[in-house]
Amino acid sequence: MKKFFLSMAAACLMPFLLHAQHSISGIVMDKKSSTTLPRAHVAVKNTHIVVFSDASGHFEIRQLPKGTYKIKCTYVGYKPYIKVIEVREDKTIEINMQQTSTLADEVIISATRSTDFNPVTQTIITREEIGAVNMGQDLPFLLKMTPSTTITSDAGMGIGYTGINIRGSDATRINVTINGIPVNDSESHGVWWVNMPDFASSVENIQVQRGVGTSTHGAAAFGASINLQTNTLNEKRYAEVASAVGSFNSMKNTISFGTGLLPSKWAIDGRMSRIVSDGYIDRASSDLSSYYLSAGYYGQNSILKLIHFSGSETTYQAWYGVPGDSLKTNRTYNPAGRYYDNDGNIRYYDNETDNYRQDHYQVHFSHQLTPMLTVNAAGHYTYGRGYYEQYRPNDRLSRYELSPMVIGADTIMRTDLIRRRWLDNHFYGLTYALNYNNLANFDAVIGGAFNKYDGDHFGEIIWAEFAKGIEPNHRYYDNKGVKTDFNNFIKINYQTGAFSLFGDLQHRRISYDFVGKALVNNEIENLDQNVVFNFINPKAGITYNLNPQNSIYAFWGIANREPVRRDFTESSPESRPKHETMNNFELGFRRNERNYFMAVNAYLMNYKNQLVLTGKINDVGDYTRTNIDESYRAGIEVESHIRLTSNVKWGLNFTYSRNTIIEHTEYYDVYDENWNWEGVKSIDYTHTPIAFSPDFIAGSILSYRPFNNFEIDIYSKYIGSQYIDNTADKDRRLDAYLVNDVRLSYTRALKLFEQLQISLMLNNILDEQYITNAWVYNGIFGNGKPIALDDGYFPQAGRHYLLGVNIRF
Repeated sequence: MKKFFLSMAAACLMPFLLHAQHSISGIVMDKKSSTTLPRAHVAVKNTHIVVFSDASGHFEIRQLPKGTYKIKCTYVGYKPYIKVIEVREDKTIEINMQQTSTLADEVIISATRSTDFNPVTQTIITREEIGAVNMGQDLPFLLKMTPSTTITSDAGMGIGYTGINIRGSDATRINVTINGIPVNDSESHGVWWVNMPDFASSVENIQVQRGVGTSTHGAAAFGASINLQTNTLNEKRYAEVASAVGSFNSMKNTISFGTGLLPSKWAIDGRMSRIVSDGYIDRASSDLSSYYLSAGYYGQNSILKLIHFSGSETTYQAWYGVPGDSLKTNRTYNPAGRYYDNDGNIRYYDNETDNYRQDHYQVHFSHQLTPMLTVNAAGHYTYGRGYYEQYRPNDRLSRYELSPMVIGADTIMRTDLIRRRWLDNHFYGLTYALNYNNLANFDAVIGGAFNKYDGDHFGEIIWAEFAKGIEPNHRYYDNKGVKTDFNNFIKINYQTGAFSLFGDLQHRRISYDFVGKALVNNEIENLDQNVVFNFINPKAGITYNLNPQNSIYAFWGIANREPVRRDFTESSPESRPKHETMNNFELGFRRNERNYFMAVNAYLMNYKNQLVLTGKINDVGDYTRTNIDESYRAGIEVESHIRLTSNVKWGLNFTYSRNTIIEHTEYYDVYDENWNWEGVKSIDYTHTPIAFSPDFIAGSILSYRPFNNFEIDIYSKYIGSQYIDNTADKDRRLDAYLVNDVRLSYTRALKLFEQLQISLMLNNILDEQYITNAWVYNGIFGNGKPIALDDGYFPQAGRHYLLGVNIRF
């Protein structure tokens, strides 16, 4: 294994030994007015070379061997410029750009995206890269090869509930936006990709920013942000059918279409998808469906875009995990829905399912007031509703505010019942931005948003064995959460000579009210609280261009994050945790050359009052999260793309990090040998690893194209060992693993079709037995050392496959 990663490091450094001979220089100009265009994007196709024109419109591409090259220049508001140039000596060219008759979609997301000039650690995933691996798995599985990323799946193979961690930060600490509109749940901060099945089929590109990143909307980026842009204008009409089948009775069917740009300057795009799977874990089935519709008007100075997408899911619950004592004997065992019939036989409730539907509506308007000034505004509304259903054997009536039942001489205190726990919520708001660009060396964005969340939480009993006095659909708790989030920010970029300066300042105000009765620690409690937060989040950075192909950057930023719903509802105002604060420092180097790209980044994410579970019971009797005074994440990330030969490419990345809690106290319930509770014991820990934060992560994509229509990709992902709690106990550590996937793809144009593509994905081809996630309830038995009293593990599927066929008309 060490030799493998040493070879990866050597490959990253190898290109520095290569030498080239010639250069292409020139100027980028507006064809009609002959004015120069600064910061134009100039790329050499089929290489990793990307440069930008300076304040006077000049650019230079160095170190090119003799040969023929295709130059592509892009600039917002202009048609792409492509020219083939034969290089046998130094060349000087003039690029004359022609303005387009329509405004580009990129203006919609410009306020919340980082640009190539910003000193922000980022990775862009293109539509082509997404499409290559999109066979029905959730979006986290399509992002698994990005740096510092780990993924997990409840069902074990990427369909159903999935999760993603970036730099050890889970989904509640990753800010997610779609076209600049926040996606994170306002109360829990989580993102459930299962509610948006096959959304990747409607995505144009994804920008992943690691660290604090630039200001955006919604929950703070406390480890990373994932910014998705949906379909952009396709001027030609099209239709596409994509189907896939695979292991565990998995199947995906997708139909997409687009009208192209109509004479009326409108363009309409649509998609319908259905995904089903039995899952690797027992009964971890998924039945998912979704659709996407957009209609856009593209004028020369204006864009009006209407977007509506919806997803619904029914999944059998697999979130309990496999008990630790079953891993060796029954690796796919799922305890969800288990009960005993009258004869003492184990049964499983058929409808132990999660059911949810989410509808999204977005309206975007962009208008170019002058060549230097553009205004953006967007309105959005999301309606989510659904429940999960549970069979509860021998449950206490008092938990549901029900009195004991007297039947003859017997008093009934418990009963078997079926309950549904509901969530019905509305999320809506406005976002706005004013973009200024003086087309020379200065640009600025003033933006913000007002968002409101209104969510009802309630539980119902739909059946009980002893149901005397219970009304149909008896509602045993009902509470409401109302949250408003108002933010404003200003971003500035200034270029002077070889330096680019960046500044970003955001003010965010959050008000959160919750009232009514909630199920807290399996008991009904009254809630009536209000909290208000005001956060100032500054960011600054500098980029220095050593030459057209090499640059270094430094970044500093602060992020503040409010606690999540459970931190409030399962505590009192007296025990309520504080908000978290993070200082983020980044120092990086980027290099673009003909046959390789390389980025090296060192980071420090220093936390104040990070919230973690410690096992401590608060004043309302629940295990709530506790603020840790000091903790940090520090590491180095390397990302590289190398063209080894004309038909072999290698993309690789690795992260080495330290993720540490300076000191904290864990609390354990103590039981005697007869399982009688004896009290609580506390143990102090110092310098322990943060849970679910492996020290080493590496990824590799080796691509070989033996001939034009056929491609072989080998994906390798290594995740180092990680702990499932913050005690550094080896008994609560997940082993390191290396997973290899192989993709075979054949693409061809035929008379009947514009394109036919057949892809075979062989996942985990070496049949690695590995676990990506787990949970544990620790206690002390017989006054000994802490042990796991209850646990759940999430093993992933062994060798399995997905076979896909895409036909584009």
